[in-house]
Formats: sequence, C-alpha cells, structure tokens
Amino acid sequence: MKNSNKYIIIVIILFGGIVTTNNIVAQQKLSLEKAILVGLENNFQVQIFEEYYKSAQLNNNWGTVGRYPSISLGLNSVNRFDDSPSQQNPDNRVDLYTNRLTPYINVNWTLFNGFSVKMNKENLELLERYSAGNSALVVENTVQSIILGYYLALLEQERLKVLAVVKDLSGDRYKYEMIRQEIGSAVTFEVLQAKNSFLSDSTNYLLQKLNVRNAFLRLNLLLGEPPEISFELTDSFQTETYTYNLNDLEQKMMSSNKTLKNQYVNQEILKKGTDIAKSASYPSLILNAGTDYNKGWYDLPKDDNYDSYSFDYYANFTLSFNLFNGGNTRRSIQQAGISERVGQLEIQEMKQTLANLLVNQYELYDIRKQLLSVAEANMESAELNMQIATDKYRNGTINSFNFRDVQLIYLNTAHRKLNAIYDLIDTHTELLRLTGGIVTEN
Repeated sequence: MKNSNKYIIIVIILFGGIVTTNNIVAQQKLSLEKAILVGLENNFQVQIFEEYYKSAQLNNNWGTVGRYPSISLGLNSVNRFDDSPSQQNPDNRVDLYTNRLTPYINVNWTLFNGFSVKMNKENLELLERYSAGNSALVVENTVQSIILGYYLALLEQERLKVLAVVKDLSGDRYKYEMIRQEIGSAVTFEVLQAKNSFLSDSTNYLLQKLNVRNAFLRLNLLLGEPPEISFELTDSFQTETYTYNLNDLEQKMMSSNKTLKNQYVNQEILKKGTDIAKSASYPSLILNAGTDYNKGWYDLPKDDNYDSYSFDYYANFTLSFNLFNGGNTRRSIQQAGISERVGQLEIQEMKQTLANLLVNQYELYDIRKQLLSVAEANMESAELNMQIATDKYRNGTINSFNFRDVQLIYLNTAHRKLNAIYDLIDTHTELLRLTGGIVTEN
C-alpha cells in the first residue's frame, strides 16, 4: 500500500510461537503482522480505492468549482474575395480582396452565483473525506480477512497434526494386530478392523493435507501473492481472552466505527446538497472582459489599396435572476431536503443495527470464551484418557473396539478445541472491527 504510513495496525491478537509445516519446499517465514502489511501493499481493492481517493483529492480544487476566471487567447483570420458587377457598367466586374487578422484575449468570470462556489468547494472537501473513509473501510475489511485467513491456515495445520497423531496410533495398532495374528493371539476380524481404521485415518489425513493447501492458497490470494509462493506461519494457533464492558464497547463503536463515521460524512454531503440547491434562488453576476486588435488589408480596383487597424477594450457585466422556471428550483430544494431526511433515517437505522450486532457479538464472545474453557478441560481429559487407553490396550486390558472409541473421542475433542480457538478469534476480530479497533489513522 503506497501510503501505508497512514495507518497503524493494532496488534492485539498477535501471539508468538512457531508453527512448522510438512512442506519440503523452501518457505518464507510469515508473521501475522507481516501478512497484514503485505496484503495491504498488494490487495487490488485497496489499490483501487486509493486511486479513487487520489481522484477526489485532485478534484478538490477551487478551479473545479469556478472560483477563478477562464482566460482564452485566440486569433481570427478573414480572407475574402468579392467578384461583383460594376454599378456604372454591369458588363464589367469589380474584384475586391480583403484580408483581416484579429488576435484577442477574453476573460470570463462569474463574480457571484448565489454562494454556490463556496458551497461546492465545501462539498468537494466532504467528498474527499468520504472517499478517504471508503478507502479506510476497504483497509479494515482487508485486515480482517487477512487475520481470519491467516488463522484459518493455522487451524487446518493443527487439524492435520491431530489427524497425524490418530493415524500414527492407528498404524501402530494395525502393526500390533498383525504381530498378534502371526503368533496366533488375534483373529482375522480384529486385524481387518485395525486395517480399516488405519486406512480411514490415512484417508482423512490426505484429505486434510488438501484442506491445508487450499487454506494457504486462499491466504496467498488475500495477500496478492502467486500460488507458487510458500509460507511458514510463525504465529502460534492460540488466543488470549479479554473481559469487555458492553457500555464501553458501545461508546467506542459510536465514536470510532468507520462505517458509521463515513455515514456521518455522507449526511453532511446531503445537507450541503440542500444548500447548493437553494443557491439557484439567488441572482448571478458575470464579468466578460477582454481586448482585441484588428488589422486589415484591402486590395481595391484601380490600385486603390489601403490598410486599417483598431485596438479595442471591453468589460461587460451580466446580471441575471431566474424569476420563474416552472417550479424546478423549488422542487430541487424539496428533493434535496427529502434526501437529507432519508440520510438521517439511515443513520438511525445503522446505529440500531450496529447496536444489535454489537450485543450479539459481545454475548457470542462471552459464550465462546466459556466454550474454549470447556474444550481445553475436555482436551486434557482426552489426552490423559488416550495415554491410559494406549497402555491398557497393549496390556490387553481393553479390546481394540474400546481403544478405537477412545481414539475417536480424542479426535473429536481436539477438533472441538481447535474450532473453539478459531471461533473466539473470529468473534474477537469482529468486535474490534465494530469498535474501530483493527486499524486507526495515524
């Protein structure tokens, strides 16, 4: 992003840690903070809205609204040949050659137009602010997408690790049953069950590798990087929990939510539109001034030739006042007023929608914190249960079916914990976006 210094990334959900991958290809280390910076630099939507903002900046000029006069410089040339009958003798023809050259300079200046020049300039300033707000919204949405895309790739990697553990356990179990069959202490049915479990876990592992690859491809797309670029994500898949106050969050949202702030700017534009419409009720005064120089050459019959020249100045004023135009001015003012009132209603609707969404995300965040605590406790029990079951299975205390049940419980519990972490990050990121905390202007 060309003006990336305009923003400061609020690093609230960045955590340390190294996550390794199973890819043998040389990889670039990528932290979440670096991913955000790369994404803002390469993202096409960010670049597009930056160009829109530059266009609004260029357009925000006094010359655009007609504060300054227009000056034109020109040159007129007249070359004429007349061939007409002589009044004394119609049979004779009279030839007349005329050459005239007129350089000129003209100034046209609207001295007064119902204060519309000043109001249009203020409107352009608002449009520039509105364009900057749109650019900030795109940056905010891009940052949120990159955060979630980054952690989604980590989530899929962690799922792959869990499936690798289960697959290895299934492989050990299958080898163990094969050995028992060779010494005659296991029947073919138990071997087949172990084999089916191992093949099923191997299939799930391979499919999960594809999910990891797809998650990284999506991350590359968000970062604007080609698919052949391979990254090693250096942030660990974990999150901290925070305690928020709903009233504090609501105050932050009402003052810092970028969508709402941009809507306020849009409302100012609508109000300015009403003032601009009213300016048509005032008279206009226009100055038209300039100078020209006429130089002529005349070739008359009987060598009666002569030259002429003149040097003229002029300054003319035009005062006009629209007395009646079918009520168009009055209707324009009324239409602008309607648009302004609609904008006010849209702000009220947006405030109510955001307030409801904030309460929803606040309560969801609280629930997901509790779900994560439960999932972590369940994971500790599942890991301990897996260790005990593995020892008991090797000692012959439990059969292969019970051991498989313990494996599936471990797998499902691990997935629930990983999903709980990602869901909490998702909700936390949304709370930050709603309260304007993902990015702040420098």
